[in-house]
Amino acid sequence: MEVPRQEAGYRPVHDRVKDFSEVEQTLNTKQRREQASRCMDCGVPFCHWACPLGNKAPEWNDALYKGEWELAYQRLNETNDFPEFTGRICPALCEKACVLNMTIHEPTTNRENEAAITEGAWREGFIVPQSYPRNGKKVAVIGAGPAGLVAANRLNKKGYDVTVFDKNEAAGGLLRYGIPNFKLNKAIIDRRINLLVEEGITFKYGANIDIEEFAKKGKLPSGWGEFDAYVVATGTPQARDLNIPGRELKGVHLALEMLAQQNRVLAGQEFSKEERVTAKGKDVLVIGGGDTGSDCIGTSHRQGCKSVTQIEIMPKPVEGPVDPQNPWPNWPRTLKTTSSHEEGCTRRWNINSLEFIGKDGKLVGVKVQPIDWQPNPEGGRPIMVEAGKPEVIRCELVLLAMGFLKPQQPEFPENVFVAGDAASGASLVVRAMASGRDIAKKVDAFLSK
Repeated sequence: MEVPRQEAGYRPVHDRVKDFSEVEQTLNTKQRREQASRCMDCGVPFCHWACPLGNKAPEWNDALYKGEWELAYQRLNETNDFPEFTGRICPALCEKACVLNMTIHEPTTNRENEAAITEGAWREGFIVPQSYPRNGKKVAVIGAGPAGLVAANRLNKKGYDVTVFDKNEAAGGLLRYGIPNFKLNKAIIDRRINLLVEEGITFKYGANIDIEEFAKKGKLPSGWGEFDAYVVATGTPQARDLNIPGRELKGVHLALEMLAQQNRVLAGQEFSKEERVTAKGKDVLVIGGGDTGSDCIGTSHRQGCKSVTQIEIMPKPVEGPVDPQNPWPNWPRTLKTTSSHEEGCTRRWNINSLEFIGKDGKLVGVKVQPIDWQPNPEGGRPIMVEAGKPEVIRCELVLLAMGFLKPQQPEFPENVFVAGDAASGASLVVRAMASGRDIAKKVDAFLSK
């Protein structure tokens, strides 16, 4: 409580919008150790309780404070397979549950500390390939996103021969094709995948597996190998669409059409002018108020948009550090302003989209209407009511960022296990990683019978 919270902060707006490099800065070693010293090693560590992975923040913060960087990484890596990912993109549920957040609204900088510990471990050579005795059994992991990668890593360490299949040209799932480079540099993913390969995991890309057909046969297509167990970690591939009049107009896209393509462009792939989804010189409307919508805003700025407006059908969250409806140590549903919002964006809430308006087949605007929500006398979801006259928001590009539909999985044989978003529906990366770890335990228990 004597040392104030200090965040590394972001690069200046005028500088960062010109490139796709990571926006977040770093503190020096002395400052980082001072931030770790703020952890009070509470008798009841609510940070540990709130983290889906059960990260032992007091333990690795203490090691960092004492300058024992290798010990800090070892303690962190016990529960978190890939802390370089969560240290950059996790919303840090642990920080909201921190006792310091309850008392002075200045929690320990766990997420930044986590990233600093891991980068220090890579830099100092604490992370090196390990070899593990083999047990003669084989496991296939379908999907190379966070859940699949954690499951593969844990099973590999237990001695299984693990092959990871993915439909894309590289591993990472939404880490690579959904999250912009300005939040997660893809070299960070490549570095970890290279280590997993050196430790014995095999990756096969361009493997577009029909899950329904796989469920019927209980095995992969001929020539792809025979396995003792399978992990299905295919995520939530189906984005929620907005089927209102004008949906077919040129200029209306799902968010990932833009985000995935931009990441591929930065990786060196080329697209024709007709294929390219770009905000350059356009007024952009983002429909959806979550993290994906925020990523669309930041990407639009870097592509050279004219303006960005973000609308959300739900009410504006409460402002300030406290959410009376969801008090500490639970996650507060308060207004979130991201680095992308800081770069310039008009934000509106309680707005319903009625129609996409076009001219000569191209989008020129969206007809919207202010609405309100009233309690449902029968309980359940509140009732939407009109609260103003319809209006038109002028735009040449609409990005639909309204979340993803929970996949309906077929009935699988007993040696098939479903992990991550494929099982739960869209959630946080840290929850997908926790699921991958839990599924690895179940696979091991099944094959150890």
